[in-house]
Amino acid sequence: METGMAEVCKVYETNAERIARARRTLPGDDVIHEMADFFDAMGNPTRLKILLALMSGELCTCDLMVITGLSVSAVSHQLRILRDRRVVKYRREGRNVYYSLDDEHIKQILRVGLSHISGR
Repeated sequence: METGMAEVCKVYETNAERIARARRTLPGDDVIHEMADFFDAMGNPTRLKILLALMSGELCTCDLMVITGLSVSAVSHQLRILRDRRVVKYRREGRNVYYSLDDEHIKQILRVGLSHISGR
């Protein structure tokens, strides 16, 4: 294998059966776009740091500010993106806002990602 070069077919041939099978398993474009947005939310190092911190449990915006080293407004911006993509949820308690991962699926995805990277 040549370095820097992608491995591609040397002869253009298609297999109708494999193509049909792959097409049957694809979700609709709307689902694909929503999934792309979902994974995009995790593709930013700051947002990923926030998510990994939330794996330990609920944290308020002030906690996340200290953990990330960002201003309150910068943390708020990142959290808004994560909320919009249903990756985190929040609750108010008095004057504080606490964030947590939206559900167990998010934690599982993060664990699998960590396991994949650590297993290299």
